[in-house]
Amino acid sequence: MTFNDIFKSSFLENVSSISVLDMLLTIVLSFCIGIFIFLVYKKTYRGVMYSSGFGTTLIALTMITAIIILAVSSNVVLSLGMVGALSIVRFRAAIKDPLDICFLFWSIGAGIILAAGMIPLAVLGSVCIGLVLLIFVNHTSPTRPYMVVLNCADHDVEEKAMNFIAQNVVRNVLKSKSAVKGAIELNIEVRLRNDNTDFINVLAEIPGVSSAIIVSYNGDYMG
Repeated sequence: MTFNDIFKSSFLENVSSISVLDMLLTIVLSFCIGIFIFLVYKKTYRGVMYSSGFGTTLIALTMITAIIILAVSSNVVLSLGMVGALSIVRFRAAIKDPLDICFLFWSIGAGIILAAGMIPLAVLGSVCIGLVLLIFVNHTSPTRPYMVVLNCADHDVEEKAMNFIAQNVVRNVLKSKSAVKGAIELNIEVRLRNDNTDFINVLAEIPGVSSAIIVSYNGDYMG
């Protein structure tokens, strides 16, 4: 018996056929789970501009992964070739939000589990992950953080403005300060009592204050 005979008997003949019903069921379920992942991503998106392309990628990634795993599980030779082919693939798209990585792994994991035949685990796991993300990502503190950008003429005006801010907000933290000749710029994180920003109008009228700007932001806050 030659090496080719051993190879053929051990690998090439080890092929399990996949029924059309299994293929259709895998494709339909992967599409449904992909849609669910897409809706959770859309609901929990925290960026400035929503990218519909990334949401569509989540759906396609779930289906593609399921199809690949389904094909690999039916043929040992194909699985070896797939490992070699996928090893040369490089993704260079920048992931700005760490939460996007979570959704990518969720889509890939759901596709793998679904194609492996563990349908209850794929469905129940996706539902649990979606609920956790909806609860924790959308959880906000009672008082939203704001950033006050303040431009003052000198140190005396700065102290007067800071005292005024401290009297009209729940909490204030100086984040940055830059000074040039004749001007001081302050970036202050504040927590308002009732989301009333009228105090910024009075702050801008203080002598020596050239401008006062307040903006809402959703940056990570530890406090």
